[in-house]
Amino acid sequence: MKIAVVALGKIGLPLAVQFASKGHDVVGVDVNPVVVEQVNQGLAPFPGEAGLAERLAELVPAGRLRATSDYGLAIPGAEAVVVVVPLFVEEGTWRPDFGWMESATRSLAARLTPGALISYETTLPVGTTRRRWKPLIEEVSGLVEGVDFDLVFSPERVLTGRVWRDLRRYPKLVGALGPRGAGRAVEFYQAVLDFDERADLPRPNGVWDLGSAEAAELAKLAETTFRDVNIGLANQYARFAERNGIDVYRVIEASNSQPYSHIHSPGIAVGGHCIPVYPWLYLHNDPDATIVRAAREANLAMPAHGVELAAAALDGDLRGKTVAVLGASYRGRVKETAFSGVYGVVEALRGRGAKALVHDPMFSDQELAGLGFEPYHLGEPVDAAVIQADHPEYADLAPADLPGVKVLVDGRRVTAPEAWAGVTRLVIGEAPQSG
Repeated sequence: MKIAVVALGKIGLPLAVQFASKGHDVVGVDVNPVVVEQVNQGLAPFPGEAGLAERLAELVPAGRLRATSDYGLAIPGAEAVVVVVPLFVEEGTWRPDFGWMESATRSLAARLTPGALISYETTLPVGTTRRRWKPLIEEVSGLVEGVDFDLVFSPERVLTGRVWRDLRRYPKLVGALGPRGAGRAVEFYQAVLDFDERADLPRPNGVWDLGSAEAAELAKLAETTFRDVNIGLANQYARFAERNGIDVYRVIEASNSQPYSHIHSPGIAVGGHCIPVYPWLYLHNDPDATIVRAAREANLAMPAHGVELAAAALDGDLRGKTVAVLGASYRGRVKETAFSGVYGVVEALRGRGAKALVHDPMFSDQELAGLGFEPYHLGEPVDAAVIQADHPEYADLAPADLPGVKVLVDGRRVTAPEAWAGVTRLVIGEAPQSG
C-alpha cells in the first residue's frame, strides 16, 4: 500500500516507521521543514523513542519511508491516510482548538483521490469525526464519504518512549461511519500492526471494531479521563492523610490488595498531552459531568499545594527564599513540557515572593530560559527544593547537591528518606519527616 501519515510528531513518526517496517510505501507530511529534512536524512528529529534512529537509518535509505511538506506529493494515490495532527485546548477556557487539524484536513481533502481510507488517530470530542471532518472533507474534495472514500476514527493508545511496545500490547480500536469503512479499517490495521497474545482480554488481541466513530471517540476519552479521575481521588486522599498523620501510600497498597480497588498514586502534577487534556474534550460535550470536572480541578491545584507544603515548613513565608524546582518535563525521561507541573509550581513560588530556579537534566540552560525559567545548577545554594519530575537522576540526590537546603518537597516520592538527614523532607500524602 501507499500510506500517507499526516504529522510526524512523537506518535506520527513511529507510526510511519511501523507501517514502513511492514513493507508498505509510506510518505510522511509535516509542516516543519527541519523535521522533514532530518527524516529524509534518516535521523531522529527528537530524542526518547528507543530504536527510532536505528529504524529510520534502515527504512529511509531503502526507500520505504520519506517525508515532505507538500500534501500534493503525499496524498494523491494514497490508499490510506492516517492523521495524527495535534489537537490543543485553550488554557483557561479549556475549549478545543481545532485550528491545526482543520488546516491539515483542508489540505489533505484538496488532494484526495477516490478510493482512500482516512483514519483520524488524534483524540477528539465525541461526534467530531462525523459532524466536523466528514462534511469538511466532502466540501473541499467534492467526494462523497462511503462512496468515494471512507472515514474512520482509530485512537492512538500509546505512550511516547514505548510506542512500538504499546502498539503490540493494546487492541487497536476502530470506529467507522458505515460498514464498508469499518471493514476497510480492520483490514488496514491488520496489515500494518502486530499484536501480542493476551490471555487477560475478553477476546483476542487485535483490531476491535466498536461499531461507530462515536463509540471509538468515547472509548479513548473514557480510558484517559478515568486515569485523571483516579489520580484526583488519590490526591484528595493524600491531602487528607497529610493533615491526619497517615501514610497514604501504605493505605493505597493495602486497599489495592483487594482485587476491586485500583487506586493510582498521588503526586504534585498531572502533565502531558493526554491526561490533563482529554477530560476537557469529554467535558466539551458533557459539561454537567461533575465528577470529571472536580477531579480535573483537584489535579490542577496540586502544584500550588506542593508549594504550600514548602512554605509551611519555612514558617509560612517564602519571601526572598531561593527555591529550586527539579524537573521541567511533565514526566521522567521525556523531554516535553506540555502541561507540566513546573509552570504551576513556578507561578505559585513567584506569587509567594520566592526566587524560583529550574533544573532539568534533559534541558540546556538556553532551553530553560526559552521556556521562561531561570536555570538552576546542582551545587548552587538554595533554601528549599521541589521535585516536580521523576527523572531517575533525582533519586540519588542528597543535601550536599543542594547546599543550604532546609526543606525538600518530593512531589514524586523518588528520594530515599535516610539520605536527607538534617532536612525537612515532605512527600505528598505522607506525614512530615524532619531530619
